[in-house]
Amino acid sequence: MIESLITSKTRVKLLLKFFLNFETKSYLRSLESEFGESTNSIRVELNRLEDAGLLIASTEGNKKMFSANTKHPLYKDIHNILKKFVGVDQILEQITNQIPNLQAAYLTSDFAIGKDSKIIDMALVGKQLDRAFIDRLVEKAESYISRRIKYIILTQEELLQFYNNKPVLLIWQADKTNP
Repeated sequence: MIESLITSKTRVKLLLKFFLNFETKSYLRSLESEFGESTNSIRVELNRLEDAGLLIASTEGNKKMFSANTKHPLYKDIHNILKKFVGVDQILEQITNQIPNLQAAYLTSDFAIGKDSKIIDMALVGKQLDRAFIDRLVEKAESYISRRIKYIILTQEELLQFYNNKPVLLIWQADKTNP
Protein backbone atom coordinates (compact mmCIF):
# COMPACT_ATOMS: atom_id res chain seq x y z
CA MET A 1 0.00 0.00 0.00
CA ILE A 2 2.47 2.66 1.12
CA GLU A 3 4.96 1.61 -1.56
CA SER A 4 2.50 2.73 -4.24
CA LEU A 5 2.32 6.19 -2.66
CA ILE A 6 6.02 6.53 -1.89
CA THR A 7 8.09 4.99 -4.65
CA SER A 8 11.46 5.25 -2.88
CA LYS A 9 11.98 2.09 -0.83
CA THR A 10 14.71 3.86 1.10
CA ARG A 11 12.33 6.67 2.04
CA VAL A 12 9.73 4.14 3.25
CA LYS A 13 12.38 2.44 5.40
CA LEU A 14 13.46 5.79 6.84
CA LEU A 15 9.88 6.81 7.62
CA LEU A 16 9.27 3.49 9.38
CA LYS A 17 12.54 3.84 11.24
CA PHE A 18 11.90 7.31 12.59
CA PHE A 19 8.12 7.75 12.63
CA LEU A 20 6.95 4.44 14.07
CA ASN A 21 8.88 5.00 17.30
CA PHE A 22 9.62 8.69 17.94
CA GLU A 23 12.47 7.81 20.32
CA THR A 24 14.53 6.28 17.52
CA LYS A 25 17.80 7.99 16.66
CA SER A 26 20.28 6.84 14.08
CA TYR A 27 23.18 7.93 11.90
CA LEU A 28 24.12 7.30 8.28
CA ARG A 29 26.56 4.38 8.68
CA SER A 30 24.22 2.58 11.06
CA LEU A 31 21.38 2.93 8.56
CA GLU A 32 23.66 1.67 5.78
CA SER A 33 24.34 -1.59 7.61
CA GLU A 34 20.71 -1.97 8.73
CA PHE A 35 19.18 -1.33 5.31
CA GLY A 36 21.93 -2.95 3.23
CA GLU A 37 21.92 0.02 0.85
CA SER A 38 24.52 2.51 -0.31
CA THR A 39 25.25 5.50 1.88
CA ASN A 40 24.57 7.78 -1.07
CA SER A 41 20.93 6.71 -1.54
CA ILE A 42 20.32 6.92 2.21
CA ARG A 43 22.05 10.32 2.45
CA VAL A 44 19.89 11.73 -0.37
CA GLU A 45 16.68 10.65 1.37
CA LEU A 46 17.87 11.83 4.80
CA ASN A 47 18.65 15.24 3.31
CA ARG A 48 15.23 15.43 1.64
CA LEU A 49 13.44 14.55 4.86
CA GLU A 50 15.58 16.98 6.84
CA ASP A 51 15.00 19.77 4.28
CA ALA A 52 11.26 19.12 4.54
CA GLY A 53 11.51 19.51 8.32
CA LEU A 54 10.38 15.94 8.98
CA LEU A 55 13.74 14.93 10.47
CA ILE A 56 15.96 16.86 12.80
CA ALA A 57 19.70 16.36 13.02
CA SER A 58 22.04 16.74 15.94
CA THR A 59 25.71 15.99 16.44
CA GLU A 60 26.92 13.40 18.91
CA GLY A 61 30.68 13.22 18.81
CA ASN A 62 31.56 12.96 15.14
CA LYS A 63 28.18 11.46 14.14
CA LYS A 64 25.25 13.32 12.66
CA MET A 65 22.26 11.76 14.42
CA PHE A 66 18.78 11.91 12.92
CA SER A 67 15.40 11.65 14.62
CA ALA A 68 11.78 12.43 13.80
CA ASN A 69 10.63 16.01 14.24
CA THR A 70 7.65 15.36 16.51
CA LYS A 71 6.70 19.05 16.31
CA HIS A 72 6.18 18.92 12.54
CA PRO A 73 2.49 19.43 11.65
CA LEU A 74 2.44 16.14 9.70
CA TYR A 75 4.18 14.02 12.36
CA LYS A 76 1.00 12.52 13.84
CA ASP A 77 -0.51 11.90 10.41
CA ILE A 78 2.61 10.09 9.17
CA HIS A 79 2.81 8.14 12.44
CA ASN A 80 -0.82 7.03 12.08
CA ILE A 81 -0.38 6.05 8.41
CA LEU A 82 2.64 3.91 9.35
CA LYS A 83 0.71 2.27 12.20
CA LYS A 84 -1.98 1.34 9.68
CA PHE A 85 0.65 0.09 7.22
CA VAL A 86 2.19 -2.14 9.89
CA GLY A 87 -1.21 -3.29 11.13
CA VAL A 88 -1.13 -1.74 14.60
CA ASP A 89 -4.64 -0.37 14.07
CA GLN A 90 -5.94 -3.91 13.52
CA ILE A 91 -3.98 -5.22 16.50
CA LEU A 92 -5.59 -2.57 18.67
CA GLU A 93 -9.06 -3.27 17.31
CA GLN A 94 -8.86 -7.06 17.07
CA ILE A 95 -6.65 -7.94 20.04
CA THR A 96 -5.79 -5.44 22.75
CA ASN A 97 -9.22 -3.84 23.07
CA GLN A 98 -10.79 -7.27 23.66
CA ILE A 99 -8.49 -8.88 26.25
CA PRO A 100 -9.80 -8.74 29.82
CA ASN A 101 -7.18 -7.82 32.46
CA LEU A 102 -4.72 -6.52 29.86
CA GLN A 103 -2.68 -3.66 31.30
CA ALA A 104 -0.49 -2.77 28.32
CA ALA A 105 0.71 -3.95 24.92
CA TYR A 106 4.14 -3.27 23.43
CA LEU A 107 5.74 -3.88 20.07
CA THR A 108 9.17 -5.44 20.50
CA SER A 109 12.03 -6.53 18.23
CA ASP A 110 12.08 -5.11 14.69
CA PHE A 111 9.05 -2.82 14.85
CA ALA A 112 10.19 -1.31 18.16
CA ILE A 113 13.22 0.04 16.30
CA GLY A 114 11.22 0.98 13.21
CA LYS A 115 12.30 -1.91 11.01
CA ASP A 116 9.72 -3.55 8.76
CA SER A 117 9.17 -7.26 9.21
CA LYS A 118 6.67 -9.95 8.28
CA ILE A 119 6.46 -10.89 11.97
CA ILE A 120 5.09 -8.57 14.63
CA ASP A 121 6.50 -9.35 18.07
CA MET A 122 4.42 -8.17 21.02
CA ALA A 123 4.65 -8.20 24.78
CA LEU A 124 1.26 -8.29 26.49
CA VAL A 125 1.33 -7.16 30.10
CA GLY A 126 -1.27 -8.42 32.52
CA LYS A 127 -2.19 -11.07 35.04
CA GLN A 128 -4.42 -14.08 34.40
CA LEU A 129 -4.66 -13.51 30.66
CA ASP A 130 -6.47 -16.26 28.74
CA ARG A 131 -3.90 -17.61 26.26
CA ALA A 132 -6.46 -19.65 24.26
CA PHE A 133 -8.65 -16.57 23.83
CA ILE A 134 -5.64 -14.47 22.80
CA ASP A 135 -4.60 -17.15 20.28
CA ARG A 136 -8.02 -16.88 18.60
CA LEU A 137 -7.80 -13.06 18.53
CA VAL A 138 -4.27 -13.19 17.09
CA GLU A 139 -5.30 -15.64 14.38
CA LYS A 140 -8.15 -13.35 13.35
CA ALA A 141 -5.92 -10.25 13.34
CA GLU A 142 -3.27 -12.03 11.26
CA SER A 143 -5.82 -12.62 8.52
CA TYR A 144 -6.53 -8.88 8.35
CA ILE A 145 -2.94 -7.63 8.31
CA SER A 146 -1.14 -10.40 6.35
CA ARG A 147 1.61 -10.59 8.94
CA ARG A 148 2.38 -13.14 11.62
CA ILE A 149 2.00 -12.06 15.23
CA LYS A 150 4.10 -13.57 18.02
CA TYR A 151 3.35 -12.59 21.58
CA ILE A 152 4.57 -13.16 25.08
CA ILE A 153 2.57 -12.59 28.24
CA LEU A 154 4.44 -10.86 31.06
CA THR A 155 3.82 -8.97 34.27
CA GLN A 156 5.02 -5.37 34.40
CA GLU A 157 7.98 -6.48 36.53
CA GLU A 158 8.90 -9.20 34.05
CA LEU A 159 8.66 -6.73 31.17
CA LEU A 160 11.09 -4.37 32.90
CA GLN A 161 13.46 -7.24 33.67
CA PHE A 162 13.22 -9.03 30.31
CA TYR A 163 13.34 -5.93 28.10
CA ASN A 164 15.80 -3.95 30.20
CA ASN A 165 17.71 -1.67 27.78
CA LYS A 166 15.93 -3.23 24.77
CA PRO A 167 13.63 -1.11 22.63
CA VAL A 168 9.90 -1.48 23.16
CA LEU A 169 7.08 0.61 21.75
CA LEU A 170 3.94 1.09 23.82
CA ILE A 171 0.89 0.75 21.57
CA TRP A 172 -1.88 0.35 24.13
CA GLN A 173 -2.34 0.96 27.84
CA ALA A 174 -5.38 0.46 30.04
CA ASP A 175 -7.05 3.53 31.54
CA LYS A 176 -4.92 5.92 29.52
CA THR A 177 -5.24 7.54 26.13
CA ASN A 178 -3.75 5.31 23.44
CA PRO A 179 -0.59 6.68 21.78
